[in-house]
Amino acid sequence: MLPEVTATRYVTPLREGGSLPGIVEADDLGTYVMKFTGAGQGRKTLVAEVICGQLGRRLGLRVPDLAGIQLDPVIGRAEPDQEVQGLLKSSGGLNLGMDFLPGALGFDPLAFEIGAAEAGRVVWFDALINNVDRSWRNPNLLVWHGELWLIDHGATMIWHHNWPTAQAAAGKAYDASDHVLATFGPDVAAAGAELAPRITEELLTEVTADVPDEWLVDEPGFADPDALRRAYVETLLARATTIGDRITLGERSKDKPSQAPEWVRVRLDGRAGK
Repeated sequence: MLPEVTATRYVTPLREGGSLPGIVEADDLGTYVMKFTGAGQGRKTLVAEVICGQLGRRLGLRVPDLAGIQLDPVIGRAEPDQEVQGLLKSSGGLNLGMDFLPGALGFDPLAFEIGAAEAGRVVWFDALINNVDRSWRNPNLLVWHGELWLIDHGATMIWHHNWPTAQAAAGKAYDASDHVLATFGPDVAAAGAELAPRITEELLTEVTADVPDEWLVDEPGFADPDALRRAYVETLLARATTIGDRITLGERSKDKPSQAPEWVRVRLDGRAGK
């Protein structure tokens, strides 16, 4: 179960994300980046954050601690921004918080060097969860105390927006050509050898158990939250077995050229020539 706290003050919105997360203070004296059930992407974004965030942590990747945050809509009465006020009023009850990392910097691939082993683990993990939001355009990586931290996993496991496609999604390849860490020579083979055996039914069952029932109810085709949790387990378990063999790195073909900026292509060319 996720730890649970209560929001005591809304501090400020974070307008970098499409879901308009905000910084809040809570009754445990902690500060969190809060994602809301009333945001446009809905509760499935929060489900993805929990499953992928908790799984990443269990695999040894750095992901901020997660917590459930109870929100009283009254907290939005003094908020002058009408969009934020509406979001707070529509998100009463349980929401999701991620530990705020004060002083963290956005990852800049020109300023920070990442080793091939660590890059490989991140790319392999993103392939497993089919993360479409770790590109050079939007890295969703932070550097805190000199170490790499993974954030924002709401745009993962795309199949859970259309469950009939989940079986096919389990066997789908992952194109990491434009992944922000593609230029660091990620050793995905070593990462797969290390991480794939750790993706067990037991681990995935424990991770999905952290998702609150109220975010899983009323999903078409599933009798109850536990049946839906089982679907996440089965899809990720099947995907883990072969995803390491289906990761594409490097420049795309001439028929589908890379959309990365020139400095990315230069670094890729340089690595390919070594």
